[in-house]
Amino acid sequence: MAYFLEQITISTNNTDEGLQQIAELWQDVFSGKLPLLFDSEHNPRPEIIPLVEYCNYENGSEADYDMSILAVTAKFFDQLEQQTARGFMKKYEAADAKGNLKKCAQKAWEAVWSDQRKEKIRRAFTYDYESSLPAAQAPDGQAHCYLYISVKK
Repeated sequence: MAYFLEQITISTNNTDEGLQQIAELWQDVFSGKLPLLFDSEHNPRPEIIPLVEYCNYENGSEADYDMSILAVTAKFFDQLEQQTARGFMKKYEAADAKGNLKKCAQKAWEAVWSDQRKEKIRRAFTYDYESSLPAAQAPDGQAHCYLYISVKK
């Protein structure tokens, strides 16, 4: 009997140790060790898109938070876009011409932190989402990162 997971959650933070935990979790997901993108018999789930959810922030982004990798479909992104249109979230996008997803994500988060420092946004620290598109899957050949940040109205 094959089974799969809908969500994997860890409590972590932005320390070197926390970032290592996140990297190891992704390795387990992409290898199929944790059946999120694949079922337990290593059959791909092609309709599934991995999406990161950040929540349960202890003290903003400066302390512990929960990070989940969710198995979602394209419909979930439609819901995020609706929340953005209604003003409950702000969308950030970044691209990296050399295809480096890590640099791409860093650019997107730096834009969030910059807007936060300049008080252009007031983060709600409820639920934030991150999605990345590798260069090999993007029509323009660049890596892309999309952030949906919950904001206070």
